[in-house]
Amino acid sequence: MTPTSDGFYVLLGDGTLQYHFHPGQIEAWNAAQRFVVVLSGTQGGKTTFGPPWLHREMQTRGPGDYLVVTPTFALLDKKALPEFRKLFEGYLGLGRYIGSPTRRFEISEAGQRRLWGDAGRAYKTTIWFGYASDPDSLESSTARAAWLDEAGQQIFRLESYEAIMRRLSIHEGRMLITTTPYYHGWLKEKFWDNRNNIDLIHFESIMNPAFPRAEFERARRELPAWRFDMFYRARFTRPAGLIYASFDPDVHTCRPFPIPADWPRYLGLDFGGINTAAVLLAEAPDGRLYLYRDYHAGERTAADHVAALMAGEPGECEAFGGAPGEQQWRDEYRAAGLHIRRPVVSDVEVGINRVHSLFADDRLMVFDTCTGTLDELATYSRMTDENGRPLEAIADKSKYHRLDALRYVGAYLAPATGATPVTAYVDMPDPLEALAF
Repeated sequence: MTPTSDGFYVLLGDGTLQYHFHPGQIEAWNAAQRFVVVLSGTQGGKTTFGPPWLHREMQTRGPGDYLVVTPTFALLDKKALPEFRKLFEGYLGLGRYIGSPTRRFEISEAGQRRLWGDAGRAYKTTIWFGYASDPDSLESSTARAAWLDEAGQQIFRLESYEAIMRRLSIHEGRMLITTTPYYHGWLKEKFWDNRNNIDLIHFESIMNPAFPRAEFERARRELPAWRFDMFYRARFTRPAGLIYASFDPDVHTCRPFPIPADWPRYLGLDFGGINTAAVLLAEAPDGRLYLYRDYHAGERTAADHVAALMAGEPGECEAFGGAPGEQQWRDEYRAAGLHIRRPVVSDVEVGINRVHSLFADDRLMVFDTCTGTLDELATYSRMTDENGRPLEAIADKSKYHRLDALRYVGAYLAPATGATPVTAYVDMPDPLEALAF
């Protein structure tokens, strides 16, 4: 039996379906740009808005493929899919959901006639469900529009967004993003920091008339400020578990300036076949350090990397890189003309602590042109539990190559607390070399 009302949807006697939008949803409904981003507090009505928006896009854009993407299978089944089926099956009766082998919703012939009249009968229309945790699953046919739910979660990778964009490109399809701003990542960079040619709608949980004011105030009293601002006010806050919390972009970034040729130079290098990364630092006479260049490239020889890194540099620099067991990489670079020393500490947490101290003591500045390093600093954080509390493990640790490079050289430049500052370094032989025959 088709429902008549649930508070949000209202089905009138003549078959007309009405939506009870709150002011934030109305603003999103009237958004005319190709990209519409809805940042909402928890239970603010962002997910309920997705299916009506997609339905209208289908009416406007005609038969073809459409796309719904969530971070994971679990989130689809818990949130987006029930809301989608409530509208498309329950109220509109447009077709049926098929869960295997690929999750999709197929528009029936009757549904096609209701959407487009006789014009839609010659085309098959399918809404495909994808998962950002598996970008390869998004590489398929073209799409006319896409709804991305909870795209602000860390697991919703930039590669997934780019795969969706490729699917939309032929038809210049529209995109709706509905999410809570969980962390500083690609979503903030692309849509919050740069608002050209997008409609960005922002509303707190309390804008939803169904959300209890008492619950909103309870959360304000009991939760840490960052958590309340993130989950209930839909604000980008510094992530929980941010590793370099001592880094303040308002304090520790600066405009580039010519580095005097006589300032000591230092280089940190993270080895890799496709993700070789480096940072270059210079030390001013007052002891302050300036990270003035960063580097990230792949599929090059050691000689190619050395040539690129040393281009424009006035002379040699003290260089550190790699784990203790990566002596073969160091040998490759030495043969190419760059002497890379083993880091003075091998423990990751000790190295992190020393870099943390450089920012805490206001000794390390970063040129604002080093955008790769700055992006990594903004998101380098520990995994969190289901309650948002930081754990020991580093989230997505394999992607922070520039910060690994910074840790290698920073461990040398920031001695242990209470120790005499390091003024010289003796390159100790690799113990594995002593065992070589």
